[in-house]
Amino acid sequence: MSVDVILHVDKQHGYKHPCVQTLAWSCSCWPSHSGIGCLSSPTRLTCSFEFQSVILPVHNADLWLDECLESVLQQDFEGTMELSVFNDASKDKSMTIIEKWKPKLEGSGILVVVGGHDSPSPRGVGYSKNQAIAQSSGAYLCFLDSDDAMMPGRVRLQYEAAVQHPTSIIGCRVRRDPPGSTERYTRWINQLAPPQLLTQVFTAHGPTVIMPTWFCSRAWFSHVGPFDEGGQGVPEDLLFFYQHLRKGGGVLRVDQTLLLYRHHPHAATHSVLETTIWTHRVRFLEERALPSWTSFTIWNAGKQGRRLYRSLTAASRRKVVAFCDVDENKIRKGFYCYEGAQERPKPRVPILHFRAARPPFVLCVKLDLTGGEFEDNLRSLHLQEGRDFLHFS
Repeated sequence: MSVDVILHVDKQHGYKHPCVQTLAWSCSCWPSHSGIGCLSSPTRLTCSFEFQSVILPVHNADLWLDECLESVLQQDFEGTMELSVFNDASKDKSMTIIEKWKPKLEGSGILVVVGGHDSPSPRGVGYSKNQAIAQSSGAYLCFLDSDDAMMPGRVRLQYEAAVQHPTSIIGCRVRRDPPGSTERYTRWINQLAPPQLLTQVFTAHGPTVIMPTWFCSRAWFSHVGPFDEGGQGVPEDLLFFYQHLRKGGGVLRVDQTLLLYRHHPHAATHSVLETTIWTHRVRFLEERALPSWTSFTIWNAGKQGRRLYRSLTAASRRKVVAFCDVDENKIRKGFYCYEGAQERPKPRVPILHFRAARPPFVLCVKLDLTGGEFEDNLRSLHLQEGRDFLHFS
């Protein structure tokens, strides 16, 4: 099978609308011995167009929309492009700004599709993204948050990568605004090595290519999606990312800074509780990684390590042979007893020095916080990430 595309010409506006009919792909799945993903490649892909849809959900974004829409206008992509905006019950001047920019964008050859609703309350980011995608026509989807701005080469460079990897999510590096905000997180986003885009999917940071940088084919999105529409408090990007990985999708990053990524207190991500994210992460770890391990050690006998242990199912807890640490006080205690366990006698898990413990490890130590001491200790064991250890914190 292949992608068969028909270009429908809108004679009134001069736009070409592609109709994607069918797609088939062959995907390699995650090797069972390590739980690490690998990229997929299409069996055959027949394509005679370059039509992109920028997907832009909007809710009360008038502070940033001018710069966001200017960045759409400044794209240097030479193919056909449309902007699909869905207004999720904005009560500010967002729609006025969108209507102001619509003729400017269309005058430069960018089709603008605007949808939305004016209900008393917004229906959430997942719903808005799904609606913006449904009303769009492009064969490739470029996701953009209304408080961010793209660099001129973003659509072009990510499209080039997506054509080569049609079953992958393509991300990019970012520049944080204001500068210096969330420094550790920003370094993580920009500096992960290619294999780590698949091995570090269990961490508290979430998707290894962040949602505002996503670019993918419509056919692959349709195969994986849609986004969860549970509304405020639902990590729709994380849930989609996990489902993408379950389907055998790949993860790539264009190693150029292509997005201005804003940090501010009104961002939707702040509505998602840490406990909600934690629960999804634990379940995904148990689903994807732990089944291939007969036993493992939790690196960190402190608060986070014990929390992970308590969050595991009874079957997964039985695989934990030890905690390990560098804290002599914890090591001298000798063991951790889980008082909340239903088993009798209650589990008593040994606490060892990290050099006395055996892999594989689930690491519950935050990176980039100990002046390099933890990273040096880990490197000294000459282990392979994905096979011998996985990061969880």
